[in-house]
Amino acid sequence: MSELPVSVRLALWVTAAYAGRVALPDALRTATGDLDLVGGRTERLQTWHDLGERAVLVALPHPGAPGLLPRGREVLAAAVEAGECVFVPGLGDALVPTLAQLGPVDAAPLDRIGSVRWAAYSGDPVPVHEVDALDLREVERGLGETLVTATATLEALDARSWPTDGLRELAEARLAGGRWGLPDGLSERARRVIARAATLGTVADLGLDQLRDAHSLEVTARRREELLRLRREGDHALAAATNVAALHLAGWRGPDRD
Repeated sequence: MSELPVSVRLALWVTAAYAGRVALPDALRTATGDLDLVGGRTERLQTWHDLGERAVLVALPHPGAPGLLPRGREVLAAAVEAGECVFVPGLGDALVPTLAQLGPVDAAPLDRIGSVRWAAYSGDPVPVHEVDALDLREVERGLGETLVTATATLEALDARSWPTDGLRELAEARLAGGRWGLPDGLSERARRVIARAATLGTVADLGLDQLRDAHSLEVTARRREELLRLRREGDHALAAATNVAALHLAGWRGPDRD
């Protein structure tokens, strides 16, 4: 199974298809290759291309922090609930996934069926200047700062009970061994930042899963708050890096930028 959200994979592979690097049906199959059932409004992907869209972007929104996303009450609510979506900035249309594991609840993971169903929503077009403001170098710099500050904060809170040598070591291990499933045509910097951003989110999830009560409820609450912040920062960076990569695949940005 890929380390990346399905919306990240779909945005990159479908943009690659729009650029003629792969057939659109193949792009959809590759992006959802770890899922057994794919349904919903996937015909929108062809419609968007027919209407002249060249790039599919991704959002990984959190409550109160939607990031770059078509504005509209329905699309915002659906995307925040799902935690992810893909969209085309020119039209403001979005596809929001619902992921599920089908089968008996007591069945082994390998005996259950993974599924995704895409629901379509319409929002307002995203202003061009907001898309153009995405900066991969800035995203990479911010990721480094986030990891340093989070590590220091958690160590100060005596969060050494994790089954690792620390956040940085875990991040580097996941970066080296991750299954990213990215299309050809991405720059080395884009691949690196996407992988590192996804790793930060995974590290935060692991920390939340392993969160133990400290000597006080206050310390435990502060650990959780810091890990949730790390999760938000990782998702924000992953969405931004993915969108910059999509812009390059679409030919909207030349090799002299990012």
